[in-house]
Amino acid sequence: MKNNIYKYLIAGSMLIGLSSCGNDFLNVDSREHIDAVDATTVYDPVMFVNGTYGMMTDWDYAFSWLGVTEIISDNADKGSSPTDGGGDKLILDDLQHTSSSGSIGAMWTRFYKTIGRANQSIRYTEKFGLTDESYKNRLIGEAKFLRALHYFWLVRMFGDVPIQDLDDPTSWITRKPKADVYAYIEKDLTDAIQVLPTKSQYAAADLGRATKGAAQGLLSKVYLYEEKWQQAYDMAGAVMNSGQYGLEPDYAKIWRLDGENGVESLFEVQARGTSIAHGVHQYSQTQGARGTGGWGWGFNVPSQNLLNAFNAAGDNIRRDATIIFRGETLYDGKVVPATVENPMYNEKAYSSANLGDADGDKNIRVLRYAEILLIRAEAATHIGADAATPLNLVRARVNLPAISSPTKQDVWNERRLELAFEHDRWFDIVRTGQGQAAMSADGKTFVVGKHELFPIPNDQIIQTPGIGQNPNW
Repeated sequence: MKNNIYKYLIAGSMLIGLSSCGNDFLNVDSREHIDAVDATTVYDPVMFVNGTYGMMTDWDYAFSWLGVTEIISDNADKGSSPTDGGGDKLILDDLQHTSSSGSIGAMWTRFYKTIGRANQSIRYTEKFGLTDESYKNRLIGEAKFLRALHYFWLVRMFGDVPIQDLDDPTSWITRKPKADVYAYIEKDLTDAIQVLPTKSQYAAADLGRATKGAAQGLLSKVYLYEEKWQQAYDMAGAVMNSGQYGLEPDYAKIWRLDGENGVESLFEVQARGTSIAHGVHQYSQTQGARGTGGWGWGFNVPSQNLLNAFNAAGDNIRRDATIIFRGETLYDGKVVPATVENPMYNEKAYSSANLGDADGDKNIRVLRYAEILLIRAEAATHIGADAATPLNLVRARVNLPAISSPTKQDVWNERRLELAFEHDRWFDIVRTGQGQAAMSADGKTFVVGKHELFPIPNDQIIQTPGIGQNPNW
């Protein structure tokens, strides 16, 4: 028998008003609680799942996320104008962030709100009374994938973190060891793999939902971060052997409209419905060219360090698909005038149709087939397997010569150039032990024993003093 919606919903765990038609995962009611008038309304479980996806279109992913993933790294500088600190963006750029930095607190809160929605989605779907077991399990699998993704983002930022339990209000008080969090993520993804359809099995109306391949790909990345090399190698191989994915021949096309949800896509944040809608709120606007003739705020600009890395590798194709240069004419005919404030901008955030509109159409690429190949290659260097084949597939696409016996450093360098501005660079230099050297080369001081983790936000410490702080914060 169908159940009415729970009366005890926790903050950030509820949503309404979504349709399963088209790619309208983004049309999310912003209310954190259901109004009293809705208390007797029965909602289809898919609405809960869609609302979990919808959390990823929030403003935090358009600005705070830039600060803690790219601006903090050697790939990017703050940008904008010298007098605009962007809240804490200048502080993050200088590695002077603290437990009170707004971007860090925003992402902690956003991740846990999204996890809360996933938790409620799973519980509601389990109890709703769906008779179609396959459909029921698929919805639960989607929610588990999204929950795993956000716990992964949490654990790589903060290390030990609480695992939210709806039945245990004390679960916020204690941080679980990093290994336990990773085990929880692995379990969610393993469960999801068993029940999610492949990409080709979804109907067109469900384009963009989590797939079996997305769960396998994320699990291979999780194993990489855990340094479980054989498992990472094998799981990446499962994606490669699935027949569902391939490399988009034109690297530049990946971030354009006709590259959305393409052959290379394992998972993207959907920003396009049947009409231009909320999108990932202000993602393109915050990173658009700033100044006279520009169309945005100008944050998260490519660093000279990154440009030098592209040039040193002779990597003109990825350089020109990643960086907008002042004075160039873009692929759609848009002229970037010499009057814009910064010499470079992030082309992967550029929206041809919406330019600097607050509500845009830009899908955010979260996991691509090229990264799966690079995970396979990196894992292979640790277990004595073939790293050259997957690595050189990525290099061949952009007309770079093959490397016959690639080293770990070769793969790390390739990850930087292939995945620039895809929100992984900081975590790559941390997990591979390159943090101090990489940031020193960019003129920044990375403190070993401190900067590997972000501080637990001060607001959380105040609310739950027993949660503790990360070392040296």
